[in-house]
Parts: sequence; structure tokens; C-alpha cells
Amino acid sequence: MVRVVIVYEQEPEAARYEQHAELCRRVEGGEFRHGKVFGAPFGEPRYAYVAEWEFPSMDAFKTAARTPEFAETGKDAMALGVPFHVFFTEIG
Repeated sequence: MVRVVIVYEQEPEAARYEQHAELCRRVEGGEFRHGKVFGAPFGEPRYAYVAEWEFPSMDAFKTAARTPEFAETGKDAMALGVPFHVFFTEIG
């Protein structure tokens, strides 16, 4: 399984982020989820918002990553105006 984890330094504006999420849901082969970070084990959370895509296999991820829809999600994420970090993870 492959997960793409995106953490945002501030919480995006809700209506605008829903537009972004809809764009992400158009990428075939993966399931997209997102939500507010509500806490951390010690102190304040470093990030305010998180999103993730889950793909059933590396092949499914690679296929999705080559699509124009996937590329558009990255461009749109930058247009949100909220600093973010992306991690590509393989879960066994």
C-alpha cells in the first residue's frame, strides 16, 4: 500500500479546500481523506491540517502519479497559499 501524506502548517480556508479535495478525488486509483489536526502527545501540534491519499499498490500509485489530474492537484495545492509538506510512504 502507498500513502501520500500532506501536512499543512496552517488550516486552509474550508470552502477553498473542499474545491481542492474534489480535484484530488478525481485522481483514479486512490482514496483521498483530509481533516484538522486536533492535538499532539506533547504540547501544541506542529501542523494544523492533514490530508492523505491511499493507493492499494505501488503500481496503482505510479499510474495515478503520471496523470494530468495528479499534476493538477500539486499546482492547486500551491495555489492554496498555505505552506505544506508531502511524504510518499510505502506501508507493508
